[in-house]
Amino acid sequence: MSLVYKRVALIGMGLIAGSMALAMRRGGLAGEIVGTARSAETRRIAAEIGLVDRVAETAAEAVRGADLVVLAVPVGAMDQIAAEIGPHLEPGVTVTDVGSVKRAVIEAVGPKLPAGVHFIPGHPLAGTEHSGPRAGFAELFDNRWCLLVPVEGTDPAATARLRTLWEGMGAHVEEMDADHHDLVLAVTSHVPHLIAYTMVGVADDLRRVTDSEVIKYSAAGFRDFTRIAASDPTMWRDVFLTNKEATLEILGRFTEELFALQRAIRTGQGEQLFDYFTHTRAIRRGIIEAGQDTDAPDFGRGKARS
Repeated sequence: MSLVYKRVALIGMGLIAGSMALAMRRGGLAGEIVGTARSAETRRIAAEIGLVDRVAETAAEAVRGADLVVLAVPVGAMDQIAAEIGPHLEPGVTVTDVGSVKRAVIEAVGPKLPAGVHFIPGHPLAGTEHSGPRAGFAELFDNRWCLLVPVEGTDPAATARLRTLWEGMGAHVEEMDADHHDLVLAVTSHVPHLIAYTMVGVADDLRRVTDSEVIKYSAAGFRDFTRIAASDPTMWRDVFLTNKEATLEILGRFTEELFALQRAIRTGQGEQLFDYFTHTRAIRRGIIEAGQDTDAPDFGRGKARS
């Protein structure tokens, strides 16, 4: 690959931004990578491990001279960050983000950006349960999808350039409407996370099962629930508050399905259960065939990074 952006500013240096820095460096995609974070400890660690070329003390300082700015902070913090960086953005700069909600980000960030800035919200569908500046790795986006949601009137050349960056970092790229994105992610990510948090909470509340038994006898199902539920609580709080309508719509549909399964179990409808599980198993097979997971016994997570 060749240089795509001369200077990239990463606002936030957790798992996604850190992985972007390492993936850009791997592909020679950025001339200079500048990073900043609200936490002084995060900035210190990032400088210590050489995560970026230069660590800035503030977001305003980080974006000066950048031709790409990546907002890699919780959705609830986007509004404040956009207001902080707006006056310091260079004409022609592209501003993007990595949040898993898009409509709320567009409404929070868009009005704070000056004319002449290309605002192209984005969402890489990749991650682990780990967070922080040490969590990133260059391969995170390989063979994963990144969804771009250009706002109305965005220069197609700016979108094409950002697409080139994500493809250079190993991702497949598609463009999507903001509201459709939020509905799709409610199905594929947001509600599953909510269910995982709930199931772990149920196990904790069920006093007939001791804490030691829950930990000691965690079979694959509960173990994977706890892996999902280990995700960053600030990020997920903001996701549910900012993607409220789509999450509640899918949660309502899930509740209907759950009631139907309860009825089938209570009334001994084995054939209905078998047909339902056969259908959902086929969906799982489709995910594996699409290259978005592995059928290894440990789901490929035996070598997960710590």
